[in-house]
Amino acid sequence: MSEIVSVSGGPTKPEIIAVSLSKLGLQDGDRFADVGCGTGSVSIEAARIARNLTIYAIDARKEALLATEANFKNFRIENARILAGEASDLLGSGGSIDSVDCAFVGGTKNIDIVLEKLVEKKARSIVVNAVRIETVVRTIEAMKRLGIFDEVVHVAVSRSAPIAGETMFKPENPVYIIVGKTKA
Repeated sequence: MSEIVSVSGGPTKPEIIAVSLSKLGLQDGDRFADVGCGTGSVSIEAARIARNLTIYAIDARKEALLATEANFKNFRIENARILAGEASDLLGSGGSIDSVDCAFVGGTKNIDIVLEKLVEKKARSIVVNAVRIETVVRTIEAMKRLGIFDEVVHVAVSRSAPIAGETMFKPENPVYIIVGKTKA
């Protein structure tokens, strides 16, 4: 198995990816947007869950796009487009993405606008990961305004570490997983 090429702030921890993708409800053939894709690790796991997934990996950071490109190559991810720029622009009218079924938002400066654009693109489910409480509040408020707010899950993970010949646990930073779903 290949190693993930890393960037600052990533990759998203496997436990957080597992919960996030379970809340997303990916289906075979979905169009999946990975906003603030970082290393592409969420897209890589999503491609393992759903067959024939079309991936739009979006990030404004050059280092993230290079890491995603390398990771997609190493993990043989096909049917993926790596898009450079602000998600709010790329998802806007005249952008290169016509529709989205599901979206994972791992980072963005313009969460309100990104959520609006994803709803316009007919995304049936959106999962946002946040570590800052202000981002959590802004995301919940925006999702409620858009009529898609479903729930927030607070996930705290600790990993074992040796201490004096025995085992202790060291906490990872907690993550808030904010879920939005369209009412069918």
